Amino acid sequence: MTRIDAKFAQLRAAGRKAFVAYVMGGDPDYETSLELVRGLPGAGVDIIELGMPFTDPMADGPTIQLAGQRALEGGQTLDRTLQIVRELRKADEATPVVLMGYYNPIYNRGVDRFLADAKAAGVDGLIVVDLPPEEDEELCLPAQAAGLNFIRLATPTTDDRRLPKVLTNTSGFVYYVSITGITGSAEAQAGDVGPEVARIKAQTDLPVIVGFGIRTPEAAGTIAGVADGCVVGSAIVSEIGAGKPVAQVLDFVRGLAEGAHSA
Repeated sequence: MTRIDAKFAQLRAAGRKAFVAYVMGGDPDYETSLELVRGLPGAGVDIIELGMPFTDPMADGPTIQLAGQRALEGGQTLDRTLQIVRELRKADEATPVVLMGYYNPIYNRGVDRFLADAKAAGVDGLIVVDLPPEEDEELCLPAQAAGLNFIRLATPTTDDRRLPKVLTNTSGFVYYVSITGITGSAEAQAGDVGPEVARIKAQTDLPVIVGFGIRTPEAAGTIAGVADGCVVGSAIVSEIGAGKPVAQVLDFVRGLAEGAHSA
């Protein structure tokens, strides 16, 4: 059982929905990013999604693209992103960490070396948005063999013929993208999301977490209410990009978490 599996078991036992927060590793700089990540569990975050900055983030909108640029310009590397996880683990052995990003930096490092380093650092799962199920032998299956969950995205365009393929070899949870398009581009609607979550849950026992288009505590509560929890990324990254102090960003995150947990 991974930390992700254990966290969802704990949440189910407590009758609570999950709140997942995304931040970009190294944004706006390494030290600030580390301080933020260390503060997320205390702000109510159940699972941390840590972005691996990349020069060509094709699924991301301007907010997260700019976060990646800030991180890279500040000297962030894959090593330094893993170091953030190592530092977190010195004080927090329980909060799951999922690395989210693109395959190129992993391929460049070498899959075996990356998986060994990620596992040793304390990473629990991966979301790699540009590797389809047809490429499972490339990273998904080796990751699962290494003890890491491989979390797949389902979208409004994932029809009933495609869904079983998407769910094959997925573990940890299913990440349902509530909108068509890039991150931060529209607002999630519970009336649209609810039936889609139900359709996915009819084909898997995995938790379904909804992301994209959630910006307020109210929206977090509404969307979490029709799923097993929700993810907020762009809204948090916007606060960081605006230069807010870490304490203020964490207060913002705390409000989102309370919204999700109220569902």
